[in-house]
Amino acid sequence: MKSAAIAGLGIAGAVAIAGVGYGAYEAMTPAKSGYATVTKVEPIVERWEEPREVCQDVTSTRQKPAKDQHRVTGTVVGAVIGGVVGHQFGGGSGKDAATAGGAIAGGVAGNQIQKGMQQRNTETVTEQQCRTVMESRSKTEGYEVTYVFNDNEDTIRLDKKPGKRLRIEDGDVVTP
Repeated sequence: MKSAAIAGLGIAGAVAIAGVGYGAYEAMTPAKSGYATVTKVEPIVERWEEPREVCQDVTSTRQKPAKDQHRVTGTVVGAVIGGVVGHQFGGGSGKDAATAGGAIAGGVAGNQIQKGMQQRNTETVTEQQCRTVMESRSKTEGYEVTYVFNDNEDTIRLDKKPGKRLRIEDGDVVTP
């Protein structure tokens, strides 16, 4: 019986030593599942410029287009009136010279009077003026996440912003 007890103790000792050895092996083997600590989150941002049209109403005053660009009406009317007034002065051939001089002076005056009237003949218009401006746009495409698991630092790209830790299963990050 002593030999059976000794054999039993030997087997029990061998199992105990093997168990301790396996436990030490397990303790030294890094875990493949658990939670990693997130140490840094950087957004991945796409930026671009986009054109946009901006319009506004602008009021301006401008000269109306002249119906009589050469001011013929003013010249003729002025010449007739000047001729009539000039005809009132002088006598004989002097009367004819006064009529002609009055007509010339009246024509010039009538032309200039019509010119001033045309220049003061204005209209106020409101026009829409448009221009293109460039607007800055941006969109977050994802996140570059740095994490630590089993004292090893690694980086992964995620579509959504993570919390303070990441689930690891079989050595891989589990994404929601």
